[in-house]
Amino acid sequence: MSKQFAVIGHPIEQSRSPELHHAFAQKMGIDLNYAKRLAPLDGFDASMQDFFAQGGLGMNVTVPFKEQAFNACTVLTERAKIAKAVNTLWMQNGQLHGDNTDGQGLVEAILALGWNLAQSRILIIGAGGATRGVIYPLVQAGAQKIVIANRTLARAEQLVADLKDAVPNTELSAVELHDLDGDFDLVINATSASLSGDALVLPETLQFKYAYEMAYGKASSFLDQAKARGVPTSEGFGMLVGQAIESFRIWHGVKPNLKDFL
Repeated sequence: MSKQFAVIGHPIEQSRSPELHHAFAQKMGIDLNYAKRLAPLDGFDASMQDFFAQGGLGMNVTVPFKEQAFNACTVLTERAKIAKAVNTLWMQNGQLHGDNTDGQGLVEAILALGWNLAQSRILIIGAGGATRGVIYPLVQAGAQKIVIANRTLARAEQLVADLKDAVPNTELSAVELHDLDGDFDLVINATSASLSGDALVLPETLQFKYAYEMAYGKASSFLDQAKARGVPTSEGFGMLVGQAIESFRIWHGVKPNLKDFL
């Protein structure tokens, strides 16, 4: 019988995880079945426990359950502890383990583009869970300075306060979106602003070499502005593939090549 894996969320129809994991498995010669699992908004724990009780080996977690998954785990990786969110679950010695592979997925996607992260200066727009989840892996990949810009400055400042002890050798700071300025190697949009049609205006004084949009498959005013400046850009499909590859590596001990699936 095939090894059983799943992705759990609400909604779940939009998830591309099954096609990715089946493609990885085919490439690596692994027999698995990976299904979508819709959980009621108040029924994550029961649905997740039922999956593992029936012999499931690993589960990805998507919106809105990543924080609940974090709270359900008895063993957490360092990057999951820092992110305070879990997107990858597995049972080991009767204990529920959790990791967050989103940040590593972003790093892998950026490196696959040939963009350098060593000694880099990075601006991240947005101070939500997506930003929290990627800072530690970006630092591990060599980021020297990370500025978090947000409409509500207090939220960005809180994130910096929460994370600065975890990345003691990196300069971490917060700025209000209106006060964006400076010279960066990379700007990452971790907000939904450019998708929802809200005007996310990048000031002329802001200089950057590369622009990465975490979302994918939709029009992005953020990327349009970067392209108008002649800056190399990417949307977030590579990050999606990268985080899936990292989950696959955790579960199976082998790592597909990201470039094979872009």
